[in-house]
Amino acid sequence: MSVVNRHYVLAAGGTGGHLIPAFALAAELEKRGHHVALITDARGAAIPGKPASLPAHVLPAGRLEGKNPLSWIKGIRAIMEGRRMALRLFESFEPSAVVGFGGYPALPALLAATSANVPSVIHEQNAVLGRVNRFLAGKVDAIATAYREVARLPEKCAAKVHLVGNPVRTEVLTLRDQPYPEFTEHGLLRVLVTGGSQGARVLSEVVPDGLAMLQPALRTRLQVIQQCRPEDIDAVRNRYATHGIPAELATYFENMAERLADAHLFIGRAGASTIAELTAVGRPAILIPLPIATDDHQAANTREIVAAGGARAIRQEKFTAVELAKQIQAMAQHPHSLANAAHAAWNCGYPQAASDLADLIESFGGEPLMDVIRVGTAPAAAPGQESLARVPAHPGAGA
Repeated sequence: MSVVNRHYVLAAGGTGGHLIPAFALAAELEKRGHHVALITDARGAAIPGKPASLPAHVLPAGRLEGKNPLSWIKGIRAIMEGRRMALRLFESFEPSAVVGFGGYPALPALLAATSANVPSVIHEQNAVLGRVNRFLAGKVDAIATAYREVARLPEKCAAKVHLVGNPVRTEVLTLRDQPYPEFTEHGLLRVLVTGGSQGARVLSEVVPDGLAMLQPALRTRLQVIQQCRPEDIDAVRNRYATHGIPAELATYFENMAERLADAHLFIGRAGASTIAELTAVGRPAILIPLPIATDDHQAANTREIVAAGGARAIRQEKFTAVELAKQIQAMAQHPHSLANAAHAAWNCGYPQAASDLADLIESFGGEPLMDVIRVGTAPAAAPGQESLARVPAHPGAGA
């Protein structure tokens, strides 16, 4: 698609789940010659991984939660002040479109866009429409989703929904064409364990003991890499030492893409970016959805990859050492089992997500609306079926 250089504003909450796809879209738009600015909160402006070329504007963004009317008044005032500041930014930046990625810091920018008649798009990373995106769904020009089925999406908005997937980091996407690491009857079983940006205590408490319960044929071949909370890391190190399992532990891994490339099996939470990266690369997983996630959206995120055979999900209340060992044993008892699961996960991926989302954004104020998958009009398909039609077989996948 040939377009002139334009200006775009991306607005996102200050967490990695909102910002990672925003950064991926920014990189794609900049590659096409456009100018991009980011609206976020103080956390987002300082988050590791923010492109140096992406200017960040911190705007007030109140939250509308709780039952205290005073807190709502305070939140509304902050939102309206953020909206006024966004309008002033639009006067100088003159965006062709504003793209929201959820989170309260995105709300003022999208409200400003609708009032100034600037085309607006929201992107939903999860399988449940978030609160801010739910509020904005009826007001924006288009809704981009990462899943074919998205709960809490108003029926009246179906005609403007576009399935694009969830953009991932370039360093992760480059791994997509690499084969799944060889796993043999006598080779190492490399397990990667993470609990999101802050770790997860339940993983520290359950995973070492669960791995220790594996049959000797698997347990003696384990090589574990695990992210832990700072306050948990010594206890986890002692558990692995007691079980005689080699484990590399850290509170943060800068080279997570390389760790994912080497892993045979992932164990962790089911955040949107985690699922997107697992399916982009093609890695089998055991997923433990965060039980306190809003609208239980992490459990919803697992449904497609689990139905396709690329992962297994365990609710946290049932996540015990015994259950974990049982699930790993089932997935890894034959060398081809994990490779087949990797293939299934890979087929759920959307490698063109950033490009498709950029095409959608460019279609406003320029060329006709792009021909992406329209969820409101496309025929239903089995989970992963649409991906199978788009991409070739996973390189190195099992039979």
